[in-house]
Amino acid sequence: MAGKSRGEQRIGLLNGFAAYGMWGLVPLFWPLLKPAGAIEMLAHRMVWSLAVVGVLLVVMRRWAWAGELLRQPRKLGLITIAAAVITVNWGVYIWAVNSGHVVEASLGYFINPLVTIAMGVLLLKERLRPVQWAAVGVGAAAVLVLTIGYGRPPWISLCLAFSFATYGLVKKKVNLGGLESLAAESTIQFLPALAYLLWLGSRGDATFTAQGPGHAALLAATGVVTAIPLIAFGAAAIRVPLSTLGLLQYMAPVFQFLLGIFYFHEAMPAERWAGFALVWLALSLLTFDALRAARRGARALRAAAAAAAPGVPASGAVTPGSTGAEATGIAVVAAGTATEAAGIAADTMGSTGQAGTHPAT
Repeated sequence: MAGKSRGEQRIGLLNGFAAYGMWGLVPLFWPLLKPAGAIEMLAHRMVWSLAVVGVLLVVMRRWAWAGELLRQPRKLGLITIAAAVITVNWGVYIWAVNSGHVVEASLGYFINPLVTIAMGVLLLKERLRPVQWAAVGVGAAAVLVLTIGYGRPPWISLCLAFSFATYGLVKKKVNLGGLESLAAESTIQFLPALAYLLWLGSRGDATFTAQGPGHAALLAATGVVTAIPLIAFGAAAIRVPLSTLGLLQYMAPVFQFLLGIFYFHEAMPAERWAGFALVWLALSLLTFDALRAARRGARALRAAAAAAAPGVPASGAVTPGSTGAEATGIAVVAAGTATEAAGIAADTMGSTGQAGTHPAT
């Protein structure tokens, strides 16, 4: 059993690396779609995403959720909001990459955990620990330094971070599976996107049929580029601890940052390095604080379990005499507490079948 568990974890890690690796390398994809404009690329992504997830849902025979969703107007409203917010996020990201702002786009996903925490305090009245407050303060200082460095607020980063944090907040209330969520949102996006593409074609400005079959295939591939990392993430999320996913999530903005500097040759003057250094310091504080809180929570849980159930030793190991509920409780609470290791886990950069979010990139 243990060998099988280790094998499952290895599969999960490989899927996690694949998902975040693909999201990190996606800036290489969008320039291939030129001369299509950012809005045309965005519209194709919406249309072809629905086609891809529709096929997947047919193959997997997962349609029961659709009827239930149609009977819940509140959830439908939340999904509509989520679809609108992620449309803004996708559009800004595609435009940023194709306009030479890959580094600034990567910053948006670095500061997203800080924005998520700030929204939790302001909107949900959550209470922060002192180290978390310090991290938010350092993050705010980083934005100020970057504003001075850019000569303007880093609006691309802020737009990406706030739109995706809002998206995550809405999706937490929807609680729909990853593929199902993408299908529902793509369904809402489909008609406006298709209408725009038809209008663009009527003007003779569409590139889908004007640039050859290779270009058309790349535009159609936007659906695959959206769905495949989502599937890989879902496979990882059910096999590895959320704390691991929380740390893996930083692969994507790191890759994007490195691509911006070394592949796209974007400028990084000293003041921008200083701003990024402050962001990384803030994230380090969050990670340290969350891991420390996770260890304390796990120790408290083991002590409580040992006191309540003699079959579960204080070390946290599960003996043959312990019940499945006790073992599950230890695993779930320990993993759930450790989710804070990155400020968030699935809600900021990826998707699980439970949380129902999917990546912005």
